[in-house]
Amino acid sequence: MTKLFSIGEVLIDFIPLKRGAALKDVESFERAPGGAPANVVAAVAKYGHGASMITKLGKDAFGDFLVEQLEKAGVQTDKILRTDEANTGLAFVSLKENGERDFSFYRKPSADLLFSEEEVKAEWFGQADVLHFCSVDLVEGPMKQAHFRAIRLMKEKGGLISFDPNVRLPLWDHPDDCRSAILEFLPLAHLVKISDEELEFITGMNEVEGAIQSLFTGDVQAVVYTKGAAGADLYVRGGAKWESRGYKVEVQDTTGAGDAFIGGFLYKLLEAGATPGNLELLLKEKHDEILQFANASGALTATGKGAISALPRKEDVLNLIDKR
Repeated sequence: MTKLFSIGEVLIDFIPLKRGAALKDVESFERAPGGAPANVVAAVAKYGHGASMITKLGKDAFGDFLVEQLEKAGVQTDKILRTDEANTGLAFVSLKENGERDFSFYRKPSADLLFSEEEVKAEWFGQADVLHFCSVDLVEGPMKQAHFRAIRLMKEKGGLISFDPNVRLPLWDHPDDCRSAILEFLPLAHLVKISDEELEFITGMNEVEGAIQSLFTGDVQAVVYTKGAAGADLYVRGGAKWESRGYKVEVQDTTGAGDAFIGGFLYKLLEAGATPGNLELLLKEKHDEILQFANASGALTATGKGAISALPRKEDVLNLIDKR
């Protein structure tokens, strides 16, 4: 069976018990497992496909909790290493009335940033597997080099590379450092997912169509442009574009909704046996089915609190699609 490998941060999201307050005014939080790469791998596992997380956690109670939660979602955790050199990362989140978020991160460094390239093994990956990553762990250090090695090894096996920049500027010393890292890794991906909030920052262009076309560099074959509740547009290198509508739901927390979207998207690609050689053709044939599933996955996740904790069951996603 093919598998999704997700590399990067796994952390604890501390979510406020009451929303509508600035982070400095939040009085109490509840913990939830999170980290964008972890949310994606959990979604794919929960929908029934093989999924494995590549990262490092502290030898602490929070690390124990995260491993337990990923395993509960069906994620393979044998490639999660543990260290006593740093603690597991933490993120404190405040929720505005509309469900949007404000973050404060605690990781200088966190354990995930200590994962090194020597710890990535070629035998992990197989043909038609998928490797997914984001930008949070692309700061200079061992984990950035581990990303380069994982991408190279996956490509050598004929696998597909997926990149969601997932911009988190508070984690960077300067916005230009974040942008530079994203642009450095962008050409290495076959599939790029980017949100309407990120497009101008990354490309420096305010005209949507031109900005999206500028992302087709290097190996990029497809770009998914997400627009929150308004749905998503899918572009392929040959020039085709397909639009999709979102689903109307009562939003509680948007944490993880975008991750659930790309998790649903990648689940459908894995189900169809996507590779770099057939990706464009597969998207032309199955774009409606793939986008519907991804949109429903993201929408349902936004109706709960947290990210992994709020991921829906596959049958709930299919039921929402059937109701349209």
